[in-house]
Amino acid sequence: MPRPQKCRWVKCEPNINYFKPVGIPMHSLSEVVLTVEEFEAIRLKDLEGLEQEDCAERMKVSRPTFFRIIMSAREKVADALVNGKAIRVEGGNYKVYGEDAPHHGHCHRHGMMSESIPDEEN
Repeated sequence: MPRPQKCRWVKCEPNINYFKPVGIPMHSLSEVVLTVEEFEAIRLKDLEGLEQEDCAERMKVSRPTFFRIIMSAREKVADALVNGKAIRVEGGNYKVYGEDAPHHGHCHRHGMMSESIPDEEN
């Protein structure tokens, strides 16, 4: 039996959780699913420009675990960009540590986020 996955800390849940190529109808799109912790890894490493050790520390995971998270996230984003797929950000195993969030409590495995896919066709 595998060991339970350690909870990953994220600053906040994303405000926008769906990205799609312009001009392609929703029904024609394939999509990739980026977990909230993968989204956080991209934010910390690629947007904030932090070193992997600092990113891992903020997410409360080991450096090898952070490396696996960021590589998975980058592979999914590359697949979406190169192959014209939509990106849905949802799910994962995380706890929010932002200013308004409590710094204690239980980590929950999160499923689909409350926002739904846009209705637009383009």
